[in-house]
Order: sequence, then structure tokens, then C-alpha cells
Amino acid sequence: MMHGTKKSHSSIVPAKLANKAEKSVAESAEGDDGTKRNAVLQSTIRTQGREAVSQAQDRIREAVNRNTKEKQTALLHHVNVDVLRWAFFNLKKQAAPGVDGLTWVDYAADLDRNLTDLHARVHSGAYRALPSRRKYIPKADGKQRPLGIAALEDKIVQAAVVALLTPIYEAEFLGFSYGFRPGRNQHDALDALAYGINARKINWVLDADIARFFDTLSREWLIRFIEHRIGDRRIIRLIQKWLNAGVLEEDQLIETTEGTPQGSVVSPLLANVYLHYVYDLWAEQWRSRHAKGDMIIVRYADDQIVGFQHRSDAERFLSDLKERLAAFALSLHPDKTRLIEFGRYAAERRAGRGQGKPETFDFLGLTHYCSTGTNGAGFQLGRQTQRKRMRAKLREIKEKLRLRRQLPIDEQGKYLGAVIRGHFAYFAVPTNTRLLSTFRYRISIMWFQSLRRRSQRHRLTWERMCRLIARFLPSPRVLHPWPDQRFRVTHSR
Repeated sequence: MMHGTKKSHSSIVPAKLANKAEKSVAESAEGDDGTKRNAVLQSTIRTQGREAVSQAQDRIREAVNRNTKEKQTALLHHVNVDVLRWAFFNLKKQAAPGVDGLTWVDYAADLDRNLTDLHARVHSGAYRALPSRRKYIPKADGKQRPLGIAALEDKIVQAAVVALLTPIYEAEFLGFSYGFRPGRNQHDALDALAYGINARKINWVLDADIARFFDTLSREWLIRFIEHRIGDRRIIRLIQKWLNAGVLEEDQLIETTEGTPQGSVVSPLLANVYLHYVYDLWAEQWRSRHAKGDMIIVRYADDQIVGFQHRSDAERFLSDLKERLAAFALSLHPDKTRLIEFGRYAAERRAGRGQGKPETFDFLGLTHYCSTGTNGAGFQLGRQTQRKRMRAKLREIKEKLRLRRQLPIDEQGKYLGAVIRGHFAYFAVPTNTRLLSTFRYRISIMWFQSLRRRSQRHRLTWERMCRLIARFLPSPRVLHPWPDQRFRVTHSR
């Protein structure tokens, strides 16, 4: 570890927003029409950016389709000012700044000049990546997860490069990979897993956790994997700049030699590329060559679930997987990797051996368990909110509610209603109604206690509180279809 200061770079510092009091007479006379014209202009600029990216992706896709094995050697010329502008407008406006201290609004104040200068530096080789600013966020288990917050210009260039690399790798990635890919999300992965467990002969589930994946992946191997498809050395040098930029933590520059900063714009794609070569292609080959029975694979980023018909297949796969990962600087977490009996016959077989209920496993925030249908007959995969996730979310809401205690009741109610709707949007799956109700009830009690603490002479009764709850907090209801229904629609074949 070495002490260091902020790295200097040649980017143009954007002009500060003009003081409202110094607006010209003409600007003042514009009034709402001026605002409308600005909105129309910004919309037009965004449309131009989208068209530029779409055209670039189409040309790259055509080149890939002409020769699926040929390296793409001419990519950087697609990173023009319009593509950079599209990348800028796709960043989060309220995101925390990196070590440069620049916010989205700061950069937008003189956007054309800034993007023109950035474009020139990228193409001349004068562009330099800045260290990521390290920030820690709490995990559901109480531990801290390190995130790397990139400088604004690094985010822009990364987003542009990711947009150009995506059509190349979308032609490569396999069907059971779901994480951070266009047109795919967590519920697609959850649906595929549920459908596989129900439709195939799955009796064993391997819940494999790669230990510190983003921190330990080999950069040397990553670059070699990228070079399989990318022949433009300028793109590869950009990626190397981001990987080697280091991390700034409490004014100390930490030079890293492995891993990729979790949280950066480019990290999800790099992670998928790494695991495509290390895990996906190998697992697909293993299934076709070695599996004696049914086998399903679902991967979302570095989280994967593998289902097997036979225990012998599962044990051999686990042993071979450990060797495979070790060859590429990765390992399985010894405490978080489990092989469990699961599926249609698990409860019956365990009961016959005098054992308890089948174990459960967690995937993408949901606990999966063996259950029966509504009439008590037949196997049904049950899913409910992962309890540690729910506890962590309730702790977060309690703290935010404490900070809002003196706000008007209506504002508090609207905030909590939005929180619950966001929670339901993800977790309102069939078989999870009970924990949805629990989540809403816990927030209701939390809100009631918070309101009563506002004054020692409160007059809030539970009867009145129930009216507030009914008014602001949405009632639990299932928002997602059964997994097999949505999976059959998505994969109609």
C-alpha cells in the first residue's frame, strides 16, 4: 500500500452552471418556452445518440455474423462523440462522484466541449483512467461489500465500449447465462431454474459460491480471453487501463494486481467474459460428456445453481469444478458451497431414512424449498423472500424512517408506499404471499411506533393507524406468474 494523492489528468474541467441571477434578458423572456425548447433539444440529442449506438452495433453484428470465428479488429472508430453522448445520458444523474469529484450536472454544463475533448484523448491515446473511489455498502449478512466508484469520464468511456462489445459477446454467450445481459433479468434466471427443477428429473442441487470472485479473477487470463474475439489493440489497452488504475481509499492509492472493481460499468461484462471461458463452456462440455442423467445449469453473474438427477454426477461435477476453477485463480467458498438432496422425491426419500425435511437453498434473494400443491398432493417448488435479505431491508427502512420522523404524515406514507411497491415488484411471486404480508406488517408497526415517538402527548390510536396503513401501504398480492407459464412464453419452442 502506498500513500498518494489524486491522479492528475488532462480532462477539461467543465464550466460551472451560470448563476440564476445572471441570466440574460433574452433567457428570462423565454420563460416556460425556453424550458420546453431545452427539453426538446435534449430529447433530440438523446435520439441521435441512440441511433449512433444502434448503427454501430448493427455494423458490428453484421461483421460477427459474416465470420463467427474472426477477431474484430476495427472497433474504436465506433466510439465517436455521439456514442459518448449516448453513454453520458445513460449514466445515473444522482450517482456519487468518483475521485475527480465531477457530478453528472457538472459535466453537462459544457457537455459538447467536454465530450469533444474526451473523444480526442481516447483516440490519441492521451486518455488516462483514474483510480476508483472505494466505498463500502452493507451486505445482508452484516458484512461490508467493497464497491469501486469510477470517475465520470471513465464511466462514459466504459459504457461506450460495453455497448460496442455487447453484440460480439451476445453471439458467444450460452443460454444458461443470465446476469447483466440485454433482454434478460433475475426473474428470467429464476424462471429457468424453477422450470428445470419441475420439468426435469432433478434430485440433487449444487449451490456453488465462488469465493471473492471480483477480487481474485486473474487479469492475465481475462485479457487472454478477450483477445480470443477482440483484435483491436486500442480497445484492449483501454480495458487494461481500467483494470490497472488502482483504488483510492481514505486518500491512499492502492495498486491492485488482480480482480476488477465491483460496481464499475465495465465489470459485469468482464465478469461474464471470464466465466464464459472458465465455467460456461466447460460446464456445457461436462454435461454432454460425463452426465449420466438429467442436469440443469443456471448462472447469474458469479451465482450459479446446478441440478442433477444422480448424486454420483453431482459429486463428480463438484470435484472437477474445484480443479477447473483452481486453474484460473478461483476457488469455491467452503462454507457457502453445498450439495443438497432436493426435488420431487426428496421429502419422501428423506422421510424413509428417518431424516427431516429437505434442505433449502437461496438464489437471487429467494429461498427455494420443497413443498406440495394447494390440495396437499404432488410436488411444488416453493419460493419465499430470503429472510436475511428482508431483515436487512427492514433495518434500512427503520433508519430512513427515523430521519423522516418530523416530516408530514402524508410524505412518510408516500415514501413507505413506494418502498413496499418496489419490494413487491421483485418478491411478489407465487408461494410468497405470507412473507409479503409479514414485510408490510413489520413496516406498519415500525411506522406506528415512529409516529407515536414524535410527541409525548400523541393521540394516535391503532384504529386511526389502520386507516393510514390502508391509505398508503399497498396490500400484498402476487404480481408475477408461475415460473413455468412465463418460461413457456419466453421459450415458446
